[in-house]
Amino acid sequence: MRTAISNADERTRLDGWGDRAAALLSVVGLAALALAAIMGSLRGDRLSYFLHAYLTSYGFYLSISLGALFFVLVQHAARAGWSVAVRRIAEILAANIPMLAILFLPILIPMLLDNHSLYSWTDPRVVAESELLQHKHVYLDLPFFVARCVFYFAVWYWLTRYYLRCSVQQDTSGDAALTGRMERYSGPALLLYAGTVTFAAFDWFMSLEPKWFSTIYGVYFFSGAIVAGVAAIILAAVLLQSRGWLGRSITDEHYHDLGKLLFGFVIFWGYIAFSQYMLIWYANIPEETIYYRIRQTGGWAVVSLVLLFANLIIPFFGLMPRGMKRRKWALAFWAVWLLVFHWIDVYWLVVPSAAASPTFGLIDACLIVGLGSLFLAGTVRVARNVSLVPQKDPRLAESLAFENV
Repeated sequence: MRTAISNADERTRLDGWGDRAAALLSVVGLAALALAAIMGSLRGDRLSYFLHAYLTSYGFYLSISLGALFFVLVQHAARAGWSVAVRRIAEILAANIPMLAILFLPILIPMLLDNHSLYSWTDPRVVAESELLQHKHVYLDLPFFVARCVFYFAVWYWLTRYYLRCSVQQDTSGDAALTGRMERYSGPALLLYAGTVTFAAFDWFMSLEPKWFSTIYGVYFFSGAIVAGVAAIILAAVLLQSRGWLGRSITDEHYHDLGKLLFGFVIFWGYIAFSQYMLIWYANIPEETIYYRIRQTGGWAVVSLVLLFANLIIPFFGLMPRGMKRRKWALAFWAVWLLVFHWIDVYWLVVPSAAASPTFGLIDACLIVGLGSLFLAGTVRVARNVSLVPQKDPRLAESLAFENV
């Protein structure tokens, strides 16, 4: 263990920079979203293309916050000391849920206005023609769907706000009892998290193809979200340090452990993806195999192979060396790589329900920029009034002196 390490005189607050950045990002985000909506409305497809593209990018940014929330909860559950110096970044990323709740409205409002372009099960005629959907109608019911959405966001908002509020309160009070309280509630919080993320994945992504089902689907989305969340934490830490913040608080030792987490969940994502595919493949039941039949034909087969190699095999070997995880810019490269291919993974989940082959155009690009800018604006607004490191956490000294064995 290293000794006598302090971060007392380093930059740990965004100060006025955060206000300017949030305002600029908001303007860029709203302009890009408006442009995408205009182009989508001109296609004459009842916004089908726009809504599927919107859900893709929305699911991508939502997964970053959910992955960061899991990181916060699991660190408290494990009573981890090493992660204290990077935990505030995760708390800030997770606490962007209010912005994400607002950004969910362009998905929800068209449904309430009888637009069935995104979710076919909202169309009574489609349900009437399918005995299977009639049996599922108790669950796939629009008022019940809206109620579940409200519940998911309420749970996520409470979890993220509670953990950020307690952590920030400790910056002033130094009350070690706050750490004990956060640890004590982390177990039930993880159960709430697991249930809400699983059913949100069922509702928002799996129900795009309502005749198909998989009990492992929620875990698949969860595994990708953790990869995205850890990658975003790494990238945020590297960028902050490059601009003069957190110069001594976050070290190669922290990047090493973040890299190990990233590596581990890349493998876990591959394991879950294989498990789901294998079970459906060898059972060979028509109502199950239709999901992969679409994704194994035409251009979607290429996307499936790209995910296999670029989201699993290549980063598996790229992240395996110890030195790769200890060089922050090399690790940042893999974080960006995995975020790009995680977006493609969400695209692979969403778009085949509406398109026979992959398409990518200006609408998709505008939504990536627009939603990304608003996501960053919301994150900066959370970060601007808090320290980027938990200042009086009882395990901060342990984290600053942390060394990998």
